[in-house]
Amino acid sequence: MSGPIPFEKMHGLGNDFVVIDARTAPIALSAAAAARIADRRTGVGCDQLIILEPSPKGADVFMRIRNNDGSEAGACGNATRCVADKIMHETGAKRAVVETLAGLLETSRAGGDLVTVDMGPVRTDWRHIPLASQMDTLHLGIEVGMLKDPAAVNVGNPHASFVVDDADAVPLETLGPIVENHALFPERTNVQVVQVLSSDKIRVRVWERGAGLTLASGSSAVATAANAHRRGLVGRKIEVVLDGGSLFVEWRDDNHITQTGPFATSFLGTIDPRLLGENP
Repeated sequence: MSGPIPFEKMHGLGNDFVVIDARTAPIALSAAAAARIADRRTGVGCDQLIILEPSPKGADVFMRIRNNDGSEAGACGNATRCVADKIMHETGAKRAVVETLAGLLETSRAGGDLVTVDMGPVRTDWRHIPLASQMDTLHLGIEVGMLKDPAAVNVGNPHASFVVDDADAVPLETLGPIVENHALFPERTNVQVVQVLSSDKIRVRVWERGAGLTLASGSSAVATAANAHRRGLVGRKIEVVLDGGSLFVEWRDDNHITQTGPFATSFLGTIDPRLLGENP
Protein backbone atom coordinates (compact mmCIF):
# COMPACT_ATOMS: atom_id res chain seq x y z
CA MET A 1 0.00 0.00 0.00
CA SER A 2 1.52 3.33 -1.05
CA GLY A 3 0.36 6.89 -0.51
CA PRO A 4 -1.99 7.97 2.29
CA ILE A 5 -3.47 4.98 4.14
CA PRO A 6 -7.25 5.21 4.76
CA PHE A 7 -8.56 4.18 8.17
CA GLU A 8 -11.70 4.20 10.29
CA LYS A 9 -11.62 5.19 13.93
CA MET A 10 -14.07 2.93 15.77
CA HIS A 11 -14.83 2.02 19.36
CA GLY A 12 -16.86 -0.29 21.55
CA LEU A 13 -17.75 1.34 24.88
CA GLY A 14 -14.68 3.59 24.59
CA ASN A 15 -12.25 0.75 23.80
CA ASP A 16 -10.98 2.39 20.61
CA PHE A 17 -9.44 1.13 17.38
CA VAL A 18 -7.79 2.31 14.22
CA VAL A 19 -9.14 -0.03 11.52
CA ILE A 20 -7.20 -0.37 8.27
CA ASP A 21 -8.83 -2.33 5.43
CA ALA A 22 -6.05 -4.28 3.71
CA ARG A 23 -8.26 -6.86 2.00
CA THR A 24 -7.48 -5.57 -1.50
CA ALA A 25 -4.28 -3.59 -0.87
CA PRO A 26 -2.06 -5.57 1.52
CA ILE A 27 -0.01 -3.69 4.09
CA ALA A 28 2.84 -5.07 6.21
CA LEU A 29 3.39 -3.32 9.52
CA SER A 30 6.18 -3.93 11.99
CA ALA A 31 5.46 -3.80 15.72
CA ALA A 32 7.20 -0.42 15.84
CA ALA A 33 5.07 0.98 13.00
CA ALA A 34 1.88 -0.27 14.68
CA ALA A 35 2.93 1.39 17.94
CA ARG A 36 3.57 4.68 16.11
CA ILE A 37 0.04 4.66 14.68
CA ALA A 38 -1.41 3.84 18.10
CA ASP A 39 0.51 6.59 19.91
CA ARG A 40 -2.02 9.13 21.22
CA ARG A 41 0.40 12.07 21.03
CA THR A 42 2.18 11.60 17.72
CA GLY A 43 0.01 9.08 15.87
CA VAL A 44 -3.73 8.55 15.44
CA GLY A 45 -4.14 7.03 18.90
CA CYS A 46 -5.94 3.83 19.89
CA ASP A 47 -6.02 0.89 22.27
CA GLN A 48 -5.62 -1.51 19.34
CA LEU A 49 -4.73 -1.28 15.68
CA ILE A 50 -6.97 -3.55 13.57
CA ILE A 51 -5.93 -4.72 10.10
CA LEU A 52 -8.53 -6.42 7.92
CA GLU A 53 -7.18 -9.08 5.58
CA PRO A 54 -8.62 -11.89 3.42
CA SER A 55 -9.46 -14.94 5.52
CA PRO A 56 -7.31 -18.03 4.87
CA LYS A 57 -10.10 -20.19 6.32
CA GLY A 58 -12.96 -18.81 4.24
CA ALA A 59 -14.46 -16.52 6.87
CA ASP A 60 -15.85 -13.14 5.87
CA VAL A 61 -12.66 -11.42 7.00
CA PHE A 62 -9.44 -12.00 8.93
CA MET A 63 -8.94 -9.46 11.74
CA ARG A 64 -5.33 -8.91 12.79
CA ILE A 65 -5.01 -7.22 16.19
CA ARG A 66 -2.08 -5.12 17.36
CA ASN A 67 -1.98 -3.70 20.87
CA ASN A 68 -0.81 -0.12 21.21
CA ASP A 69 2.67 -1.31 22.15
CA GLY A 70 2.84 -3.11 18.79
CA SER A 71 2.44 -6.64 20.17
CA GLU A 72 -0.09 -8.96 18.54
CA ALA A 73 -3.24 -10.18 20.31
CA GLY A 74 -5.37 -13.23 19.62
CA ALA A 75 -8.85 -11.86 20.34
CA CYS A 76 -10.68 -8.59 20.95
CA GLY A 77 -14.41 -8.71 21.55
CA ASN A 78 -15.10 -5.00 21.17
CA ALA A 79 -13.18 -4.78 17.90
CA THR A 80 -14.96 -7.89 16.63
CA ARG A 81 -18.34 -6.18 17.10
CA CYS A 82 -17.13 -3.12 15.21
CA VAL A 83 -15.68 -5.16 12.35
CA ALA A 84 -18.73 -7.44 12.22
CA ASP A 85 -21.01 -4.43 11.79
CA LYS A 86 -18.82 -3.19 8.95
CA ILE A 87 -18.91 -6.57 7.19
CA MET A 88 -22.65 -7.08 7.70
CA HIS A 89 -23.28 -3.58 6.35
CA GLU A 90 -21.28 -4.48 3.24
CA THR A 91 -23.00 -7.82 2.67
CA GLY A 92 -26.50 -6.97 3.87
CA ALA A 93 -26.44 -10.13 6.00
CA LYS A 94 -27.33 -10.39 9.68
CA ARG A 95 -24.41 -12.69 10.43
CA ALA A 96 -20.68 -12.63 9.78
CA VAL A 97 -17.73 -14.84 10.63
CA VAL A 98 -14.57 -13.05 11.72
CA GLU A 99 -11.31 -14.99 11.75
CA THR A 100 -8.66 -14.06 14.34
CA LEU A 101 -5.52 -15.73 15.60
CA ALA A 102 -7.76 -17.24 18.28
CA GLY A 103 -10.02 -18.89 15.69
CA LEU A 104 -13.32 -18.23 13.93
CA LEU A 105 -15.74 -15.93 15.77
CA GLU A 106 -19.41 -16.07 14.76
CA THR A 107 -21.26 -12.76 15.04
CA SER A 108 -24.87 -11.68 14.59
CA ARG A 109 -27.06 -8.62 14.91
CA ALA A 110 -28.87 -8.46 18.23
CA GLY A 111 -31.34 -5.65 17.50
CA GLY A 112 -30.80 -1.92 17.56
CA ASP A 113 -27.14 -0.95 17.60
CA LEU A 114 -26.02 -4.20 19.21
CA VAL A 115 -23.95 -7.11 17.95
CA THR A 116 -23.43 -10.49 19.59
CA VAL A 117 -20.07 -12.25 19.33
CA ASP A 118 -19.49 -15.92 20.11
CA MET A 119 -16.04 -15.72 21.70
CA GLY A 120 -15.60 -19.49 21.53
CA PRO A 121 -14.92 -21.95 24.34
CA VAL A 122 -13.67 -21.02 27.80
CA ARG A 123 -10.35 -22.76 28.49
CA THR A 124 -9.49 -23.39 32.13
CA ASP A 125 -6.56 -25.82 31.96
CA TRP A 126 -3.28 -24.29 33.21
CA ARG A 127 -1.52 -25.26 29.97
CA HIS A 128 -4.07 -23.33 27.92
CA ILE A 129 -3.86 -20.05 29.87
CA PRO A 130 -0.84 -20.59 29.71
CA LEU A 131 0.81 -20.65 33.14
CA ALA A 132 4.46 -21.28 33.89
CA SER A 133 3.67 -24.24 36.14
CA GLN A 134 0.80 -26.58 36.96
CA MET A 135 -1.76 -25.27 39.43
CA ASP A 136 -5.48 -24.84 40.06
CA THR A 137 -6.58 -22.03 37.71
CA LEU A 138 -9.51 -21.19 39.98
CA HIS A 139 -7.12 -20.11 42.75
CA LEU A 140 -3.71 -18.88 41.61
CA GLY A 141 -1.24 -18.55 44.43
CA ILE A 142 -0.08 -15.02 43.75
CA GLU A 143 -0.47 -11.75 45.64
CA VAL A 144 0.35 -8.27 44.34
CA GLY A 145 -0.34 -5.45 46.76
CA MET A 146 -4.02 -5.55 47.71
CA LEU A 147 -4.74 -8.08 44.95
CA LYS A 148 -4.62 -11.79 45.72
CA ASP A 149 -6.06 -15.19 44.79
CA PRO A 150 -7.05 -14.56 41.14
CA ALA A 151 -8.79 -17.03 38.85
CA ALA A 152 -7.51 -17.52 35.30
CA VAL A 153 -9.05 -18.49 31.97
CA ASN A 154 -8.19 -18.20 28.30
CA VAL A 155 -10.82 -16.89 25.88
CA GLY A 156 -8.50 -16.31 22.95
CA ASN A 157 -5.94 -14.67 25.24
CA PRO A 158 -4.97 -15.07 28.92
CA HIS A 159 -6.88 -13.40 31.76
CA ALA A 160 -6.46 -13.14 35.53
CA SER A 161 -9.46 -11.90 37.53
CA PHE A 162 -9.30 -10.64 41.14
CA VAL A 163 -12.45 -10.38 43.25
CA VAL A 164 -12.41 -7.18 45.33
CA ASP A 165 -14.79 -5.28 47.60
CA ASP A 166 -14.54 -2.03 45.63
CA ALA A 167 -13.25 -2.16 42.04
CA ASP A 168 -12.92 1.62 41.83
CA ALA A 169 -10.63 1.75 44.89
CA VAL A 170 -7.95 -0.46 43.34
CA PRO A 171 -4.87 1.40 41.95
CA LEU A 172 -4.98 -0.69 38.79
CA GLU A 173 -2.63 1.63 36.92
CA THR A 174 0.05 0.61 39.44
CA LEU A 175 -0.79 -3.02 40.15
CA GLY A 176 -1.98 -3.96 36.64
CA PRO A 177 1.43 -3.91 34.93
CA ILE A 178 2.99 -5.91 37.78
CA VAL A 179 0.41 -8.68 37.40
CA GLU A 180 0.57 -8.51 33.60
CA ASN A 181 4.29 -9.25 33.68
CA HIS A 182 4.28 -11.72 36.59
CA ALA A 183 6.56 -14.74 36.03
CA LEU A 184 3.53 -17.04 36.29
CA PHE A 185 2.32 -15.79 32.89
CA PRO A 186 4.87 -16.58 30.14
CA GLU A 187 2.73 -14.74 27.54
CA ARG A 188 1.75 -11.98 30.01
CA THR A 189 -1.91 -11.60 30.97
CA ASN A 190 -4.88 -9.28 30.92
CA VAL A 191 -5.87 -8.21 34.43
CA GLN A 192 -9.33 -7.52 35.85
CA VAL A 193 -10.66 -6.45 39.21
CA VAL A 194 -14.26 -7.53 39.75
CA GLN A 195 -16.83 -6.40 42.29
CA VAL A 196 -19.98 -8.50 42.57
CA LEU A 197 -23.08 -6.29 42.58
CA SER A 198 -25.70 -9.06 42.42
CA SER A 199 -26.15 -12.59 41.12
CA ASP A 200 -26.50 -11.24 37.59
CA LYS A 201 -24.35 -8.09 37.62
CA ILE A 202 -20.67 -7.36 38.21
CA ARG A 203 -18.49 -4.23 38.09
CA VAL A 204 -15.19 -4.73 36.26
CA ARG A 205 -12.12 -2.60 35.61
CA VAL A 206 -9.46 -3.71 33.15
CA TRP A 207 -5.71 -3.51 32.69
CA GLU A 208 -5.20 -4.83 29.16
CA ARG A 209 -2.06 -6.70 28.17
CA GLY A 210 -0.01 -4.49 25.88
CA ALA A 211 -2.47 -1.59 26.09
CA GLY A 212 -2.85 -0.58 29.75
CA LEU A 213 -5.97 0.83 31.36
CA THR A 214 -8.92 0.69 29.00
CA LEU A 215 -12.54 1.78 29.26
CA ALA A 216 -13.78 -1.61 28.12
CA SER A 217 -12.59 -5.00 26.93
CA GLY A 218 -14.90 -7.60 25.44
CA SER A 219 -12.58 -10.53 26.07
CA SER A 220 -12.00 -9.32 29.65
CA ALA A 221 -15.75 -9.06 30.19
CA VAL A 222 -16.39 -12.67 29.17
CA ALA A 223 -13.32 -13.94 31.00
CA THR A 224 -14.32 -12.23 34.24
CA ALA A 225 -17.91 -13.42 33.91
CA ALA A 226 -16.63 -16.98 33.49
CA ASN A 227 -14.29 -16.71 36.47
CA ALA A 228 -17.03 -15.21 38.66
CA HIS A 229 -19.37 -18.05 37.71
CA ARG A 230 -16.66 -20.63 38.40
CA ARG A 231 -16.38 -19.16 41.89
CA GLY A 232 -20.14 -19.51 42.37
CA LEU A 233 -20.66 -15.75 42.63
CA VAL A 234 -22.98 -15.19 39.64
CA GLY A 235 -25.12 -17.09 37.16
CA ARG A 236 -24.29 -17.93 33.56
CA LYS A 237 -26.04 -14.87 32.07
CA ILE A 238 -24.97 -11.52 33.51
CA GLU A 239 -24.37 -7.83 32.92
CA VAL A 240 -20.75 -6.68 33.09
CA VAL A 241 -20.41 -2.99 33.96
CA LEU A 242 -17.14 -1.58 32.59
CA ASP A 243 -15.83 1.98 32.77
CA GLY A 244 -17.23 2.64 29.28
CA GLY A 245 -20.62 0.98 29.77
CA SER A 246 -22.23 -2.46 29.94
CA LEU A 247 -21.77 -5.69 28.02
CA PHE A 248 -24.12 -8.65 28.37
CA VAL A 249 -22.43 -12.02 28.71
CA GLU A 250 -23.80 -15.55 28.51
CA TRP A 251 -21.75 -18.69 29.18
CA ARG A 252 -23.71 -21.35 27.33
CA ASP A 253 -24.00 -25.01 28.24
CA ASP A 254 -21.80 -25.94 25.25
CA ASN A 255 -18.94 -24.01 26.95
CA HIS A 256 -19.03 -21.21 24.37
CA ILE A 257 -19.33 -17.72 25.82
CA THR A 258 -20.97 -14.76 24.09
CA GLN A 259 -20.94 -11.03 24.60
CA THR A 260 -23.46 -8.53 23.31
CA GLY A 261 -22.85 -4.80 23.11
CA PRO A 262 -22.73 -1.64 21.00
CA PHE A 263 -20.29 -0.40 18.37
CA ALA A 264 -19.55 2.99 16.85
CA THR A 265 -17.56 4.73 14.12
CA SER A 266 -16.02 8.01 15.31
CA PHE A 267 -14.41 9.32 12.13
CA LEU A 268 -12.57 8.49 8.92
CA GLY A 269 -9.06 9.64 8.02
CA THR A 270 -5.79 8.84 6.33
CA ILE A 271 -2.34 8.05 7.70
CA ASP A 272 0.75 9.67 6.21
CA PRO A 273 3.00 6.70 5.26
CA ARG A 274 5.97 8.57 6.74
CA LEU A 275 4.48 7.76 10.16
CA LEU A 276 5.31 4.12 9.53
CA GLY A 277 9.06 4.75 9.32
CA GLU A 278 11.50 3.65 6.64
CA ASN A 279 10.91 -0.09 7.09
CA PRO A 280 7.25 -0.67 8.00
